[in-house]
Amino acid sequence: MKHPHCELLAPAGNLEKLKIAIHYGADAVYLGGKQFSLRAHAGNFNEDELRKAVSFCHDNQARLFVTVNIFAHNRDFDKLAGYLRFLAEIEVDGLIISDPGIIRLAKKIIPAMSLHLSTQANVTNWNSALFWQEQGVSRINLARELGLDEISLIREKIKAKIEIFVHGALCISYSGRCLLSLYLTGRDANRGLCAHPCRYSYRLEERKRPGQYFPVEEDRRGTYIFNSKDLCLINRLPELLAAGVDSLKIEGRMKGIYYAGGLVRIYRAALDYINQSLRDNPDQVPGLGPEFMSEIMKLGSRGYTENFMDGPPGRDDMLYEGPRVDQVYVPAMLIGKKDGRIFFAVRHKIEPGDQLQYMAQGLANQDFTIRSIRDMSGRELDQVQPGSQVFLDTDPLINWEEYGLVRKIGNRLSREAVRE
Repeated sequence: MKHPHCELLAPAGNLEKLKIAIHYGADAVYLGGKQFSLRAHAGNFNEDELRKAVSFCHDNQARLFVTVNIFAHNRDFDKLAGYLRFLAEIEVDGLIISDPGIIRLAKKIIPAMSLHLSTQANVTNWNSALFWQEQGVSRINLARELGLDEISLIREKIKAKIEIFVHGALCISYSGRCLLSLYLTGRDANRGLCAHPCRYSYRLEERKRPGQYFPVEEDRRGTYIFNSKDLCLINRLPELLAAGVDSLKIEGRMKGIYYAGGLVRIYRAALDYINQSLRDNPDQVPGLGPEFMSEIMKLGSRGYTENFMDGPPGRDDMLYEGPRVDQVYVPAMLIGKKDGRIFFAVRHKIEPGDQLQYMAQGLANQDFTIRSIRDMSGRELDQVQPGSQVFLDTDPLINWEEYGLVRKIGNRLSREAVRE
């Protein structure tokens, strides 16, 4: 049984998240510039940051793909050609596009660039995939509404690479094509400005038909009739690799460093385990133990679904009780290095005596206790607030790595900590 190398593709909302994703094992990252991207409220990258991002990726043997995936209007093309030429000049590894007009322009002015089709193009069958392959697209991110058998058939019919989302938030609309945000808030999801109204609390009232009610479930906070659980295909990775999927994509350019870095770490460990198992026994498809899903549950979510993998999702794949699931672990620190010396960028309040956990590469979690804290001038501190940079003395001593994450166990996670 042959299983070619499968890329792990991670989100990068800013340069910090990009470095963390690569540290934890991403083969490639995807990101957006300040324009033409469907995540307008992510940190995104200006031209100088894009240059730095490309340089960091290539220095670390990783690839970088840029989203140019808005549904363009005529006015967008005034500046688009110059932007595409700039991306080619700094040697990004590919562009993620959904609009046929942008694909046509890119083929004309930067013909050597690798073009990837966004999931927003809604490829749900092999004839559609063949069409885009004939247009010069080298990779297709299939629609999220496909089952494993459908993915396998498309793989058999086309030569272009296949990419699928394996983890992250799901949109209630078809592959993300939604007008609900525009109508309710004036923010167009198809131009990167989604206000996520599918996560809002709703109450349905029909005044002209008394006694006839829409069958919804509700609690004292309201009704979450559009609110899907998050996608998680960690336990389907062996099957996806066997089906010939070329790239596994994690959603989350607007998520924090703990979520994005933590997921890359787990999926990297899972892929490494599968690949090693196949080297040891090429004729047996390995299964994943419960430790992978257990680690995912420490990151916080809206609950998980495998979406369309075995057929259309049902009511159990929705989350009617509220917009999110509580998270137990707090992102406490990010490890940095300056002049060869390790320091800690604090993201949550810490003090001597705190028990924390270092998220080493793989699934190795290392518990430790803070013995003492010093600021960058060497002064000892009794307590440190988020935003500080400090040195730590810990028990036991740990072999820290730059861009690694440290978490702290808590009972509930504040909204501020989630954004970190």
